[in-house]
Amino acid sequence: MTTLTSVSELEALYGLPGETSLVKELDHLIPEYETLIAASPFVALATAGPEGLDCSPRGDVPGFVRVRDDRTLLLPDRRGNNRADSLKNVLRDDRVGLLFLIPGSGTTLRVNGRATISVEPDLCASFAMEGRPARSVLVIAIEAVYFQCARAIVRSELWNPDRQVDPKSLPTPGRILETTSRRGIDGEAYDAEWPSRAKATMW
Repeated sequence: MTTLTSVSELEALYGLPGETSLVKELDHLIPEYETLIAASPFVALATAGPEGLDCSPRGDVPGFVRVRDDRTLLLPDRRGNNRADSLKNVLRDDRVGLLFLIPGSGTTLRVNGRATISVEPDLCASFAMEGRPARSVLVIAIEAVYFQCARAIVRSELWNPDRQVDPKSLPTPGRILETTSRRGIDGEAYDAEWPSRAKATMW
């Protein structure tokens, strides 16, 4: 097996980035980048901590990530499984990475920055859905922001309805839990109860 061990070897293989790959990166938002954020209902949040890396999905109504100013984003945290892996990481290593996806668009937006966790009551209340405030809000100071070209989305045909996978062909969460718990959890019961439980705890 041949592996690369230096940046110079990597650059020899891939070459150097072109002008368009470099000029798109800024340390602040421009109106075009704000438009992409406002259209996005989904972002992947990457964090790092003493236990390792974490990449967590965050989804909500389009524009749920709020632009406070051209160097600051606000990301509400909703109800979940209470593992809080991302938030635990942020408390000990404030570096974060965001990848915004927009259904139907090949363009994605990437943001790198540093985050703090706010539980200021008025701020959390400003993100309320169905009367429930955000549990906390990540306040993200932008260090780099740039769009990613559409090649990955095009190659994957991510938004092509003809490429959608039939959920029945995949293992259900209940089946996975039954396996990982060595049958300590009843998988069929979990799957049957999940829709009503999720509806009651969505926000």
